[in-house]
Amino acid sequence: MEQIEPVERPLWNPYVAGAVLGLVLLASYLVMGFGLGASGATNRLAIGAAWCVAPHAVETNAYFAPYAGPGKKILDDWLVFEVLGVLLGGFLAAYSGGRLKLNVQKGPRIARTQRLLLAVLGGVLMGVAARLARGCASGQALTGGAALSVGSWIFMMMFFAGAYLFAPLLRKQWR
Repeated sequence: MEQIEPVERPLWNPYVAGAVLGLVLLASYLVMGFGLGASGATNRLAIGAAWCVAPHAVETNAYFAPYAGPGKKILDDWLVFEVLGVLLGGFLAAYSGGRLKLNVQKGPRIARTQRLLLAVLGGVLMGVAARLARGCASGQALTGGAALSVGSWIFMMMFFAGAYLFAPLLRKQWR
């Protein structure tokens, strides 16, 4: 029996998507009293995983202790549920748009393992930077930018400057 592949629907217009994202940010402020972001949830989940493996090390660490330990709940932060909602929403959007498939997007000059290694390395670097900057790119740009935070605007300028500086180093992998 022949399996029918779903037809990919066109992507959203970026201006419409941006306007919808702005409305989601506004709704987040109105409903929760907070803006959007993701690094806080990742931080909590990572500390929770560390507490499951080495509770004494987490409880005695000044940075980790406020998040995990006896009587503390890792999921006691709305950002955890926001990130879970983003994952579920992304899955449903990909499925409904006919774009749900397991693959690794890469250029012709890079092996799949190299591409995955670069992705993990970039993710770890961004995670560490998010903790140092006191927020991830989405939190700094969307939430801090909407609040007209000078630090968030400087962060975003440096974020894009760094991307433009490093793009030539990795461009050859995609062509």
